Amino acid sequence: MDSFGRTVDYLRISVTDRCNERCLYCMPEGYKGWERKPDHLTAEEIIRVARVAAGLGFRKFRLTGGEPLVRHDLLEIARAMTAIPGVECVGLSTNGTRLAPLAQPLRDAGLRTVNVSLDTLDAALYRRITGGDVNLVLAGIRAAVATGFERVKLNCVLMRGVNEQEIWPLVLFAAEHGLPLRLIELMPVTSTEVLTERNFLPISEAMRLLEQRDELVPQPSPYLGWGPAKYYLLRRTGALVGFIGAMTNPHFCETCNKMRLTADGKIRPCLGDHGEIDLRDTLRHAPSDEAVREVLLAALRRKPLEHSFRNQYHPGRPMTAIGG
Repeated sequence: MDSFGRTVDYLRISVTDRCNERCLYCMPEGYKGWERKPDHLTAEEIIRVARVAAGLGFRKFRLTGGEPLVRHDLLEIARAMTAIPGVECVGLSTNGTRLAPLAQPLRDAGLRTVNVSLDTLDAALYRRITGGDVNLVLAGIRAAVATGFERVKLNCVLMRGVNEQEIWPLVLFAAEHGLPLRLIELMPVTSTEVLTERNFLPISEAMRLLEQRDELVPQPSPYLGWGPAKYYLLRRTGALVGFIGAMTNPHFCETCNKMRLTADGKIRPCLGDHGEIDLRDTLRHAPSDEAVREVLLAALRRKPLEHSFRNQYHPGRPMTAIGG
């Protein structure tokens, strides 16, 4: 329990700040701040944090980046984490470009869920948003579905003037493949210039766009997984769509259950708050797990009541350095 009575049992672990794409909302243009290899946590250090966290009551873990699939020892990390007593679920967040050949090995390693970023199905627009190839992503999604992960979700970041016309094609794609689609409000996690009145598209407007084509039927909350999405079933298409409104939902943080571990070993209690506690030094110089435990508890005590995104928030470092 944190200081506000919320149960915090979900740890998102960034295994790298590196990425093979350059998404508009994640990485600033010209970003060169890659962590030096000695600054990244080793596989052994990541597994140690997961073991101590599980002893504290953390039950859900997600491997993120950057792009986690660029890390060569990710399968080793996943296999070891899924074997830790008390760990109920280890999932993965990925851009999907490297997923196709790794889907089966990841499933064999014990991963249960996969979230894939997909902001458009249009190849030219996808390249504009990410610099990557959407066909690789689609191949990764198909491989994940065929492999039999317990859940595969699609994540779309809403950007006015960029991809609002892509919402309905994504809904149809999600319905065709039986996958939940989550529509996510743009957040100031890269630079203040990323989020403007001109390019911000609230989930309320996305809902109105969908209501012009289908009926939205509210689903029980929580419905899928452990995230903040509010889900609706589209009655005629059968699509399941989740809405994540960090900027416009005043109750967004009331049930927050997560903390983050960055690739360079900082515990971050809240994505939208600058507070971090260094864990890397403790991992490398304290032989006792009790010291690691105390750092995790100290971070839990510092978890704020709500994020600061609506209060002229200026990100100290971009999303790719914090972890998705």
